[in-house]
Parts: sequence; structure tokens; C-alpha cells
Amino acid sequence: MKKILMLGTGGTIASEKSPDGLTPELTPEQLLRAVPAIRTICEVDCLSLFSIDSTNITPAHWIDIARALRENYDSYDGFVISHGTDTMAYTAAALSYLVRGAKKPIILTGAQKPIGFDSTDSKTNLIDAFVCACSEKLHGVCIVFSGRVILGTRARKTFSKSFTAFSSINYPELAHLHDHRLLVFIEPDYLPAPVFCETLDEQVGLIKMIPGMDEALMDFLLARKDALVVECFGVGGLPNYADGKLFDTVARHTAAGRFLVMTTQVQNEGSDLAVYEVGHKLKSNPRVLEAYDMTSEAALAKIMWILGQTQNVQEVSCLFYTPVSHDILYRG
Repeated sequence: MKKILMLGTGGTIASEKSPDGLTPELTPEQLLRAVPAIRTICEVDCLSLFSIDSTNITPAHWIDIARALRENYDSYDGFVISHGTDTMAYTAAALSYLVRGAKKPIILTGAQKPIGFDSTDSKTNLIDAFVCACSEKLHGVCIVFSGRVILGTRARKTFSKSFTAFSSINYPELAHLHDHRLLVFIEPDYLPAPVFCETLDEQVGLIKMIPGMDEALMDFLLARKDALVVECFGVGGLPNYADGKLFDTVARHTAAGRFLVMTTQVQNEGSDLAVYEVGHKLKSNPRVLEAYDMTSEAALAKIMWILGQTQNVQEVSCLFYTPVSHDILYRG
């Protein structure tokens, strides 16, 4: 039998009712006791890293998870991370950069309803996650949810309440599970040995463009951050209002060493700054990076990971456009 390590982080799956609403209370051991069938699939050890609502996740927690994976990597055949759904896509993206090229499956899962509820989806998701963690055909960081296996760099929560909470954005689902039987469509890449990293630049922000946006907000963030991810309209660009202040703000802060990552609010198909003048005029700025078909979650995590290693503009650009776990396919 395969030997799997379960890492507990809290989330809805481990929550119980309290006077103030659902609160994470259950340990990984308690979750496993609720699903005894898992012990027939593999040997399991448990490690509780923290027990929080995933809304409270920070980059420091990503580092803690990555460190636990590094410290235990040689002792186990795979890993299951129980996690809240609200920030699971961010965590999956971050771990894809912090633990690159793992041959062993690193599976994140959770639930929309706590494991103690009669209508819970947690038991099915947990069994499916352990089936995937034992697979010889799945590698690296994936989300397993509602019978779907999604690459860690391509996941997004697209339903706030439904059991089919996650979608794979601009990339096919890797596999499906039916009655806990795994059907793999795409076998992820892996390296001869995983590359671990425990450094992130947390001084990265994200802003969503709105019609008539005041440049003061972008100016405020760029003055305080090393990089800013901008969710633009359509295929991308900055509004060219009569005063041109948004472009002036970008020019001033990039000249001072900041980076801009341009992405889109549109969920599918990605950005293409070359299409319109409002985007094309940014293309010549070496500190303006384009996310193309990356998710915002992956773009944010990737620039944190890159700036944690280097601030050299050529190195940042090279690393950003170098695919990691199929995070970027279209590059103009």
C-alpha cells in the first residue's frame, strides 16, 4: 500500500457550528475517522499545520505548507492537503512554484459543506483525493474536487456554494473520478527531482480596473508594492483618459523599479495587449509583464515567487514567461 501524508489546514471541511458561524475545529485524524474507507486505500499519517478559515490564509502559510512538503517528501508516496475552498486556488498556484516539478502527487481538496453535515461533499472529495495521491500518473500540485482533477496553476473557484466549485481555466481537466475510479486524460510533467523554494515577496498587490478609475489608487499601491497585478478589461490595456494620468503613473513607478503584471477580468482566453492602442503602448516597457492565458491567481503567486529570488528586470521577465506546470501557454 502507498504511504500518504495528510496535511491539515482547516477550512469548511473541518468546521463545526458555533454561535458565530462555521469555525474550523477538526483535526486531520478526526476527518479520517469519518471516512474509514480511506484506510483501505493506503497507509496514512497526519500532520496538522494550522486550523483556520481559508479566508485568513497568507503567503506565510504557503511557506509553512511548502516547508512541510520538503521535510516529508522522501518519506511518503503522495500528499493530501485539506484546505478551505475560498483561497484554495491561490494556495495551489503558490505551491506549484514553491514545489516545482514534483513527481509525487500533491493533492489539495476540501468541501463546500462540513464533514459533519448530512449533505456534505467532503467524504467523496477526501476519498477521491487519496485515490489521486496514490496514482502513478498524477504528478505535482493538483486540486481534486467534485470528481475533477485540475492542475494547480489553472484552478479557480467559480461557484460559491455548489459542489462543482472549481473550474480549470484555459487548460483541460487532467482527470475525472467516477465512483472513486480514476480516469487520467493528461499526465502532468515532472522533474527528476523537485525544486523547493521557501521565499516569496509578499509586497505584491492586485487591482481590478473599473470605468473611470482614478489613477490615485494605482499610484497609492505602486508606491507601496514591488509589483502590481492589474485585471484589465477585455484583452487588456489601460484607459487612455484625456489627462493620460494612468500611463504617467505606470511610467513613473516602473522607472523607479516597480513591476506591473497585466491580466484580464475575462475568465477565458486571456489577454493580448498588442490588439488595441490602449494595450500596445505598454508593450515596450520591460517592467510591464503580460499574463496572457494565466489565471490571476497564478500570475500573483508567480510574481511573488520570482521577486523573492531576483529583482533583475531581464531575469524577472525570463522567469515570468518560462512555463511552470503549464501555467502559461499563449505568449503572443
